[in-house]
Amino acid sequence: MNSDFDVVVAGGGPVGLMLACELRLGGASVVVVERRTEVDQTIKAGAINTSTTEAFYRRGVLPALAEVQQRSVERFQAFLREQQRTQANGQPPHVPTKFVGHFAGIMLRGELLDATDSDFMNAGPAGGISLIPQQEVERLLTERARQLGVELCSGTELTEFDEDDCGIEVRVARMADGSGEGIRADWLVGCDGGRSTVRKLAGFGFPGTDPQITGYQALVEMTGSEALRPGWNHTDTGMYVHGPMPGRILTVEFDGPPADREAAVTTEELQASLRHVSGAEVTITGVRTATRFTDNARQAADYRAGRVLLAGDAAHVHSPFGGQGLNLGIGDAMNLGWKLAAVVSGRAPEGLLDSYTAERHPIGAWVLEWTRAQIALMRPEPQARALRDVVAELTESVAGTTYFAKKISGVSQRYDLPCSHPLVGRSAPDLELTDATHLADLLHDGRALLLDLADDAGLRADAEGYGERVRIATTACPGSPELAGLLVRPDGIVAWAADAGDTSDTGDTADTGDRLADALSRWFGAPGRAARMSEPAVAS
Repeated sequence: MNSDFDVVVAGGGPVGLMLACELRLGGASVVVVERRTEVDQTIKAGAINTSTTEAFYRRGVLPALAEVQQRSVERFQAFLREQQRTQANGQPPHVPTKFVGHFAGIMLRGELLDATDSDFMNAGPAGGISLIPQQEVERLLTERARQLGVELCSGTELTEFDEDDCGIEVRVARMADGSGEGIRADWLVGCDGGRSTVRKLAGFGFPGTDPQITGYQALVEMTGSEALRPGWNHTDTGMYVHGPMPGRILTVEFDGPPADREAAVTTEELQASLRHVSGAEVTITGVRTATRFTDNARQAADYRAGRVLLAGDAAHVHSPFGGQGLNLGIGDAMNLGWKLAAVVSGRAPEGLLDSYTAERHPIGAWVLEWTRAQIALMRPEPQARALRDVVAELTESVAGTTYFAKKISGVSQRYDLPCSHPLVGRSAPDLELTDATHLADLLHDGRALLLDLADDAGLRADAEGYGERVRIATTACPGSPELAGLLVRPDGIVAWAADAGDTSDTGDTADTGDRLADALSRWFGAPGRAARMSEPAVAS
């Protein structure tokens, strides 16, 4: 293994792999250090949200996701057929017409979703992909990382590091024999989970709230499952979920955290929990995969300390309800990857990294609150049940379903950026251009994009000094004739926008004073800045 890299990424799960891919697209050399030697088969997230799908879409990976989703749908349909055959009451289970998600186990009905809401329409084909298990995400990203030239160092554990003015010396140990070596890098990013070694060694504070629940999720073989109702079920003793794939169960008990989070999950405790919360005499005969979780909710106050940064669960932990954890981490990776690559490659000043915490910390804080609210609604006490009934009634309206769906999907997220146009700070709309391509097709290589939709020489002149840092595309968008131009960051966020008639030949917006030149320098440094570039193979 080469001993010198721009960035060491500790943790080779989906967040670490996504970050490594983004760093390579930006020209940085990167090594991923991971204890495991293969994809973690422990059951985890079973779906991704629209923001995550958009990230893959913009890197050309959407066709692969569509294939995975088709297999997921087929498994779900098989489960429903089996449930219909075995249910004691002979009544077929409710089959949702469209998967939207849930809030505290209150399933959202797809037929009540306002699909004409612009936030959903802007996502393009990415809006139709969601049923992607976390293991499939990791497999796809592992393949992509190899194609891009990321060095993957599996079976290796980060043990310690020392930081100085010139960089970081990371020491790692091989899990097989304990032998160690040093890696010299400019930066270290901890993507090593909720018990992050990087976070602890770097001294990040991790304030938050203590856990109140014990939860289990597993894939099992069992007898007596016909007594279990499919879907999410609230009972007098807790909550359980059966499906949407054969053998999948989830239980939640509200009597405090487990005595030992580190202990292996046993068949006996899974069976005891399922019987306790369901009241059914189910017998578990085999366990394929199982995990234990709580609602421990904590967040680092800052995601950077010197040359060390955090992303994913290393920066924030919370309960898994609503499936926000994987999506939050992918968002961190997309936000940080291009910024850190620009800094290490000399294309932007180090101050650009300050925007990472500024933009991602509020999103993380919202997710923690979102999951805490769900725990409160799930509790079996009469007061929580009454409140859950109120929320359930709200979800039976178009406005209510659309509100919750926009929050869960991530399409309503916005960064507070210094430009007044309503698109700025939002995920870029997937505009269809005159040559039948889409905006996402122009983002595969991870570069920023200036989309000149009005054939404005002034806009193009502002961006000419940025060379390879900003792709310039002069085209038209018949579906949005009011738009004159968009500056889209590598992570797909709109950094500047102007409507037709609002720009002068210098790229200024006449009504607001928002200047394209200011946005370019803010995000991509001074024009003409010297940069060290490399040409990774673009996986598409």
